Amino acid sequence: FSHVFSFWLFFQWLVNNFNKFAMSSWKKASKSNQKVHRERHQPEARKHLGLLEKKKDYKKRANNEHQKERTLKLLHKRALNKNPDEFYHHMINSKLEDDVHHEKEKEPDEHSKVQKALMEVQDVQYVTMKRTMETKKIQRLQSQLHMIDYANTVNNKHTFFGEGKEGEVVELELDKIELAKRLETHPSLLNRKTNRPRIQDLEKMKLPELSPEEIRKANALKKQSYQELTKRIEREKELAVAQQKLQIRRVLKQPRLLKPKKVRKGTKTAPPVYQFKYERKK
Repeated sequence: FSHVFSFWLFFQWLVNNFNKFAMSSWKKASKSNQKVHRERHQPEARKHLGLLEKKKDYKKRANNEHQKERTLKLLHKRALNKNPDEFYHHMINSKLEDDVHHEKEKEPDEHSKVQKALMEVQDVQYVTMKRTMETKKIQRLQSQLHMIDYANTVNNKHTFFGEGKEGEVVELELDKIELAKRLETHPSLLNRKTNRPRIQDLEKMKLPELSPEEIRKANALKKQSYQELTKRIEREKELAVAQQKLQIRRVLKQPRLLKPKKVRKGTKTAPPVYQFKYERKK
């Protein structure tokens, strides 16, 4: 009975002190409760030398030094294993000036952005169709505008001939008023190459009365139409060059015994020119 009573007392004491033993072991294992070991600062007598290097500073400096050593070792190994006959395109695409490498300037691209986008399609029929559509739109705009303003900018020479003093045919030199009388028109209309009405037609003509706002709108609409025509003409030229380049590329892909000679390099406004040697078929 005494042994059972002693065991019961020991069990009660163990239950009462369980939390104490558990927490003490956790405190021993926990690092948050450990003392922070701080490194000393630079002594006052050595303060003029700057901050005292700590271990983290040394590790950073050491890792950097080891990285440089590994890089130099790798470069040395590559230099030993280098093939003297190896070739890289960068060898001819760069040059050395004052011991500094510089990239050579590349030649200007012969294709514009529009031509590159069209060439990615790789379809000559598509480009031909788009060019035909642009040509028809240009013809429709030209038929509407008649290109009257452009005709007035062309330098033409109207020569009048008459009889000289001895009855021979000579070229007459007329001033503005005499020229207007000969053409039977008003002097202010001499600069017009087209639609130059005569005075008798002007007397019979009934012009509509237009307000300044209507005239301004009409001029703005005409200017917009001319701008659209200019853009479509430029696009038609781009399509024509792209079409020719695609046709040349397709011809070059065909198998040939003799390689064609490139006469002129292509540009953004013109396709390349090749000279094909005659090959006998049979």
